[in-house]
Amino acid sequence: MVLAWCSEGWHQTSRDGSYRLQSTPHGQKPSVACIMIFFEQAPTPLLRPWVKSLWYCNAQRMPCRRERVLPNGCAQIVISLSSHDLNYGEIDGSASEKHSRAVVMGVRDQFQIIDTAGVEELAGIVIRPGGFTGLFNERADLLFRQSAALEDVWRGTQVAADVSNLQTPIQKLRHLDEELSRLVQARSHRSEIANYAVHLFRNKGLSVSKCAHSIGISERWLSQIFREEVGIAPRLWCRIQRFQDITRSLRDGTKVPLADLASSCGYYDQSHFANDFRAFAGLDATAYAAQTGRCQNHISES
Repeated sequence: MVLAWCSEGWHQTSRDGSYRLQSTPHGQKPSVACIMIFFEQAPTPLLRPWVKSLWYCNAQRMPCRRERVLPNGCAQIVISLSSHDLNYGEIDGSASEKHSRAVVMGVRDQFQIIDTAGVEELAGIVIRPGGFTGLFNERADLLFRQSAALEDVWRGTQVAADVSNLQTPIQKLRHLDEELSRLVQARSHRSEIANYAVHLFRNKGLSVSKCAHSIGISERWLSQIFREEVGIAPRLWCRIQRFQDITRSLRDGTKVPLADLASSCGYYDQSHFANDFRAFAGLDATAYAAQTGRCQNHISES
């Protein structure tokens, strides 16, 4: 997927990540030059059990000063390809924390505010649940709500500098894919219990207790393994996935009453849905649906 922001809104661009626009409202060319592209692609087959996607963002001028990033249950690597530091604020936007130019962001259960001044040019890797520990031989729960410099986790790597020196988004993401593939070949361990639990939660809709029974271990043991491998408690992870199902439906423009949508996603009642949504997003579902942004988990703040 490649998206570009112009004065008229978001448009799909050429597949190679260039700045040409292929479509505009009413078949007209936009009145201003494109000021941002967002490019996302799936990893190569070797990496797919470990990595959900790789993405690239180039934004010389963002249409908003801050963005709210919603939790998705995944750890992520973010690399600044410009001279800017990465700035992340508290959930109320009252503080800003500077990070190095390449960071590993642990799984979060709260939204986070980012300063878009540091989004001039970025590349990133969204890691599948259970993939972080196998790739980097570190417990994922140690980074819950935290971040760490990439060099402290991916030791001996020069991937950030190497990617910065490449010319096109395709080349940058291809290099990230190749470097991660080398990690997979060297460290191919994944927890079968955590993997199977993720499958049962997402595809079978099992509760934690029923999942533990199906696997044949205690609920306590399952919770411990899941936290260490995925980075978050299983019940909380399942809540985030249900929240993600809702935001995906709203983003896709699903035309059903919110009460019916909440029920189809497993919420007990409207109050349960409203409280959960606000806990993760910091705003209600109606306000979220009215927002426009570059992807499902990014909301323009101001």
